[in-house]
Amino acid sequence: MKKCRIEKLETFVSLIRQRPIQILIIFGMLYIMLVTLEIPLVFKSRFSAVSHDFLTSRPGLESEEVLDKIKAPTRPLEEVSQNAYQRTHRQLNEHKIISGLIFNNETFHLSGRDGSSELYETAKNAWIMGKKIWEELETLNSRTIPKKAEHQSESCPPSISLSGSEFQARGLVMVLPCGLTLGSHITVVGKPQVINPGVAPRVAASQFVMELQGLKIVDGEDPPRILHYNPRLKGDWSRKPVIEQNTRYRMHWGSAQRCDGWKSKADEETVDGLVKCEKWIRGDDSHAVESKATWWLSRLIGRTRKVTVDWPFPFSEGKLFVLTLCAGMEGFHVNVDGRHVTSFPYRTGFTLEDATGLSSGGDIDVHAIFATSLPSVHPSFAPQKHLDFSRRWRAPPLPGFDVELFIGVLSAGNHFAERMAVRKSWMQHNLIQSSKVATRFFVAVHSRKEVNVELKKEAEFFGDIVIVPYLDNYDLVVLKTVSICEYGLRTVSAKYIMKCDDDTFVKVDAVINEARKVPGDKSFYIGNINHFHKPLRHGKWAVTYQEWPEERYPPYANGPGYILSSDIAHYIVSEFEIHKLRLFKMEDVSMGMWVKQFNSSKQVIYVHSLKFCQFGCVEGYYTAHYQSPRQLECLWDKLQMQTRPQCCNMR
Repeated sequence: MKKCRIEKLETFVSLIRQRPIQILIIFGMLYIMLVTLEIPLVFKSRFSAVSHDFLTSRPGLESEEVLDKIKAPTRPLEEVSQNAYQRTHRQLNEHKIISGLIFNNETFHLSGRDGSSELYETAKNAWIMGKKIWEELETLNSRTIPKKAEHQSESCPPSISLSGSEFQARGLVMVLPCGLTLGSHITVVGKPQVINPGVAPRVAASQFVMELQGLKIVDGEDPPRILHYNPRLKGDWSRKPVIEQNTRYRMHWGSAQRCDGWKSKADEETVDGLVKCEKWIRGDDSHAVESKATWWLSRLIGRTRKVTVDWPFPFSEGKLFVLTLCAGMEGFHVNVDGRHVTSFPYRTGFTLEDATGLSSGGDIDVHAIFATSLPSVHPSFAPQKHLDFSRRWRAPPLPGFDVELFIGVLSAGNHFAERMAVRKSWMQHNLIQSSKVATRFFVAVHSRKEVNVELKKEAEFFGDIVIVPYLDNYDLVVLKTVSICEYGLRTVSAKYIMKCDDDTFVKVDAVINEARKVPGDKSFYIGNINHFHKPLRHGKWAVTYQEWPEERYPPYANGPGYILSSDIAHYIVSEFEIHKLRLFKMEDVSMGMWVKQFNSSKQVIYVHSLKFCQFGCVEGYYTAHYQSPRQLECLWDKLQMQTRPQCCNMR
């Protein structure tokens, strides 16, 4: 019996020593280990693995059909704490594109409120139209909407010529389909008009303007002036002939470069080796008549007389001129009748390809225009081309705690470039990336369907856009401001709420430090405060007595950037939802009016600072306004290299 057992054991050992049997045993042991470890892990993590796979297994964007088929992970059936509920509520709101502000038919009913009935009627119609457009958009597949063909009928001609009559027939604008490039030339043959002194004032007349404009940069807005060239034959305040050159973005002019007959200093910056201003006869030159004493002194010391050639001002009434504008490496150069007159350095925020139109105006008759050496490659001017769909620029998730500062940025639907520049510049501040400060764009529905399609894609990808459901209208910007207050209160529970524009650069740390200076239990209103301003009753920005019957506005902060304590924002939202909030077409004045009303029940601390810039940029700014997309990125780059904020284009 013992011998039999020994034989069986030897047979088993011999079988084990065979390689196939060893492999089977190893696989069996691995299987037992995996099963043993996996079961408790599954029960411990419950459904978290499902959501983890859903989030991590897709490194790139899927097609819309695939995304539509994906179902949300099952929610665990367990009780959650109050904090967990708040985090879940924030996460749900974080992905909501539509503003949580409540609109209904009573919202825009004037009964019991002051204000213009026309404004409330406009707001009601805009809400009805905007809501309808957005609901239709959400039911459509974006691929069923035909896309506008870009530049199918336009080519890139190497040269363009127009006669004076053709130029006038086109509204005094020459279109440059592909912009300019290095070495491009534009030659204008013209004649300043002869002005009768008895017909027009002496200074206001006898001047003309030639402008390079960015006709395709904006849609439905005043195009930026990439170069503004303004000869004033009879001068301005100086009463001497002068040439002024400048740039303009939206409503803000840059620093003017004036050439008034004195040659630029030797130590002054040049442009491609040429001076910015050449000399011409001013009529008050001290060297025009040399005294006898100076003449004898020069002869006694053996000094030879320096021969100089003096040129008159290059433009005269009734005299034909040939002006040539050349695009150099560092700037624009202007020659008149073969002689260099001025040079203007390129400014950050404007490129040669953006210069898609040449216009003229004022007291000038244009005989012919020739544009040569134009680019042969067609750039894309579609606004959405500026969007960079990289995960790097997505908004950070909302935190599980209350944020200290919420910044709401007013934007228009087609301002794709502006929003992208903000994402790449000051929204990269570590206070925002760490979710201590939250930022969102507030955009209304656009009138063009293709813009709304791209806007919806942008909002869903970047997660930083809140749609206020009304058809966009400049007079109704105030509705976006109320939406900023609502979001800052109910979605992020912010301690401070700031409003700014999409062409505003915000120095985030400086802004939040200004708010922290106010004691925590105090209500405050911080910005560039205007006092005793009166409504304009005439002109483009006229305000009727029906719209604003008072003779003065209340103190208000300029719209490009201001900060509120959260209790003021709570008052605004509450009054709006019970239909007691008075609306006015000027957003910043409206805020001043609401703060004044709140101040009647609780004292508000008004903090004024010029560093919240209304026009342009100043050294040491808190906010800089009217900054183009390229200037926003330039300011951010400078801020990374220097501790003190410095402006771009400080020439």
